Amino acid sequence: MTTHVADCSVTNCSFNDHTNCNAAAITVGGAENHAHCATFIETGMHGGLPKVLADVGACQRSECVHNDHLMCKAPEVHVGPGRDNADCLTYSHA
Repeated sequence: MTTHVADCSVTNCSFNDHTNCNAAAITVGGAENHAHCATFIETGMHGGLPKVLADVGACQRSECVHNDHLMCKAPEVHVGPGRDNADCLTYSHA
């Protein structure tokens, strides 16, 4: 079972459709104490699926309390501006 991307407030992302993520799945990357959406793309054109289905496909932040074998086990994920343009706002260091 995967974790759903509940919302994304990064309006300049090509996968953003009215605060919904249209990517099939996102990857959460970054560095320790900081997690960002590695799927963020700013091209000026809209991409992704015709309906909102985005889940977290993989999470590279093994120190996050929600990470279980590189999979996100949070009830849902929120993406928005932070230290980077598109951060995983659900990230919580263990």
